[in-house]
Amino acid sequence: MPERAPAEAKPKRRKSRRPDGRRTAWLFRFDQQFGRRFVAGADEAGRGSLAGPLVAAAVLLDYGCMTQETRRTLAGLDDSKRKTEEERERLYPAVLAAASRVAVTARCAGGIDSRGLHVTNLDALGDMLGRVAVPGAVCLSDGFRLGSRCRVEHEAVIEGDARSAAIAAASVIAKVTRDRYMRQAADRYPGWDFETNVGYSSPQHRDAIQRIGICSLHRRSFASTAYSQLELDSA
Repeated sequence: MPERAPAEAKPKRRKSRRPDGRRTAWLFRFDQQFGRRFVAGADEAGRGSLAGPLVAAAVLLDYGCMTQETRRTLAGLDDSKRKTEEERERLYPAVLAAASRVAVTARCAGGIDSRGLHVTNLDALGDMLGRVAVPGAVCLSDGFRLGSRCRVEHEAVIEGDARSAAIAAASVIAKVTRDRYMRQAADRYPGWDFETNVGYSSPQHRDAIQRIGICSLHRRSFASTAYSQLELDSA
C-alpha cells in the first residue's frame, strides 16, 4: 500500500531521472499494483497562488479495457508541474478520451478566504473523488488524507502526481482548466499579468499589487509579503 502523507503539507518531491515514456509506464504500474480494474485519482491546482480559484479534479481510469493505443496517447503523462504548457495542452484531450469519468470543480478566492485554504482544498478533493468513484475502485488523493470530507475509502499518496497515472491525469485536468481560466481573466483584469503568472507570485505580480492593489480574484487571506506591505486586512 502507498505511504500516507502528513495531514497539513505535501512533502517536497524528488526529481526522477526516468525518461518520459518510461515514467508513464511506471505510473501505470503503480496503479495496477492494487489489482483493481478501476483506479481513481484526485489532485488540485492553484493551492499556492495569490489570485484565482483553487481547481480540483478527479479522474477514473479503467484498466480492464485500457488498450495499448490508449496508453500510447497518454505517453508523457506525469505530474503536470513537470510538463510544459504545450505538453499539458496535448495531454488534456488525451486524458478526457482515456478516462471513464472526469470531475472538476473550482473554489473561488472569496470562498477560500472565508473557509480557509486547507479546508477548501480537502473538501474539493473529497467531492471530486466521490463523483468519479465506482464500486470496487481504488481511490487515491495526492498528498492529503481527506477524512470525512470524502465519502469513499481512499489513500493519500505522497508525491502522488509523480507516482500514480490516475493522480497525474487529474493534475493535468486541474492545471489546464485553471490556467485557461486565468488567461481568459487577464482580459477582464488587466495589469496583474495573469496571462503569464496565472495568479502565482512573481516579481511582476508582486510589483503590480504594490502599484495598483488587488482585484476580486486575489485572496486576501493568503500570507504574502506583497499583501502585508499594503497593510491589507486578513479577513
